[in-house]
Amino acid sequence: MSPAATLALRPAVPADAAALARLRFAFRADLKPPAEAESEFLARCTGWMALRLTPQSPWRCWVAGEAEPVGTVWLQLLEKLPNPVAEPEWHGYVSSLFVRPDARGAGLGSRLLAAALTECDRRGCDAVVLWPTPRSRSLYLRHGFALREDLLERRGRSP
Repeated sequence: MSPAATLALRPAVPADAAALARLRFAFRADLKPPAEAESEFLARCTGWMALRLTPQSPWRCWVAGEAEPVGTVWLQLLEKLPNPVAEPEWHGYVSSLFVRPDARGAGLGSRLLAAALTECDRRGCDAVVLWPTPRSRSLYLRHGFALREDLLERRGRSP
């Protein structure tokens, strides 16, 4: 059994922010060349994450590993407007599911995603959405995600 397969998952806390910022940089820099220096990004992202890892935040995060996490997933709970029909009034947005390359293949990605989806189920989310990378698409399909034809998107415009 791989050592990564036995790593404990736990909810992230504000003290994890710096390690989580490093994971975020590794994740995104692997997809596209960074547009800012790593040190600047880490400072900005660490502060952002520390604020969102507080109990009153709509964000939730889980980590795999202790001292230096090797994997993470973020979930934002999005409240819907009150609805008079029988439909839950929350959505979940899964983001930044990432496992370091040396810890992949042991099921950590599936376990992290399951933690986020369990929270969505506990909260009674109507739908859970995400934007997969090409590499992660099969993982999400295995967990019940499907392509939709009724969702429109408008990308931001540069000034």
